Amino acid sequence: MGAMRVSREQIVSYRLQVNRLGRRTAFDDAGLRAASHAGVQDSMPRAAVLSLHARLEGVRPDVLDDPRLEQVWGPKFSAYVVASGDRAPFTLGRLPRRGARRERALRMADDLRQFLDGRTMTYAEAGRAMGVDPNALRYGTLTGTIVIRWEGSGRPTVTSVEAPDVDEEDARHELARRFLHVFGPAKVDDFGQWAGVNATEARTTFDELASEVVPVETPLGDAVVLARDETTLAHSTGRPEGVRLLPSGDALYLLWGSQRELFVADETRRPELWTPRVWPGALLVDGEIAGTWSRRGTKVAVDPWRTLTSDEQTAIDDEVANLPLP
Repeated sequence: MGAMRVSREQIVSYRLQVNRLGRRTAFDDAGLRAASHAGVQDSMPRAAVLSLHARLEGVRPDVLDDPRLEQVWGPKFSAYVVASGDRAPFTLGRLPRRGARRERALRMADDLRQFLDGRTMTYAEAGRAMGVDPNALRYGTLTGTIVIRWEGSGRPTVTSVEAPDVDEEDARHELARRFLHVFGPAKVDDFGQWAGVNATEARTTFDELASEVVPVETPLGDAVVLARDETTLAHSTGRPEGVRLLPSGDALYLLWGSQRELFVADETRRPELWTPRVWPGALLVDGEIAGTWSRRGTKVAVDPWRTLTSDEQTAIDDEVANLPLP
């Protein structure tokens, strides 16, 4: 039997479903783990808080204090929030199998551990005291032994922790599985771009997962999806009703290249969402990206791409009023 052929609408419907952007679910252990399955990017102030709010009920402004969550430098060395037991794939899962970058990561993590000696301090202070570029400390995160804390202003703090009790290859495979579940169907290049790993590493990991994936024909070309998600993808139809204000870097539109065509068909609008610098937030109306939004403090500005109905405008106003901002 040949590869399953899927439409743009099926892919979008599937992505909305696995991104948990239908009805908000309970703020409990299962909800937190599901909402952070592919990590929650936190590179912009309060981005992770707002991404969690888009998926879960009752998210408070201080949600990052919850011990079930922790922050790391994750894919592409960006700040990420992950479930406390899920650190390994987002850190150790990106450690190269060999080469200078691997050695640098191991050395940097060990040097930082010895320097901190149980302390926590800003990464800028630690780097200067160690005589290295503070940004170089990010390489050490690939060992899984560094956690950070960033409140959205000031410098992140760094703490050395015990390495996850997870095999490196298992961590790499789990990272790819999580990517394919949330961003599939996808190609190996999509995975490498998202994770920030080179083409050889990405290809090796995908090859090792060959028994767990199935081929799919998409409007963007041949791709793969997890075998366990094939049925869900095949039967994905429709889009959830409602409004969400997705923050910069939210997983739904954390896309590059032709993948962006799936969610914004109008090529003249794509540069407004995926700007050369900081991306604005995405206005999601009934499962469609219908504009952008931004905020300064507690003031929110929405820029819709079409005329909104009165009900849609009311829903947006309600969403703005309920954003978990301090």
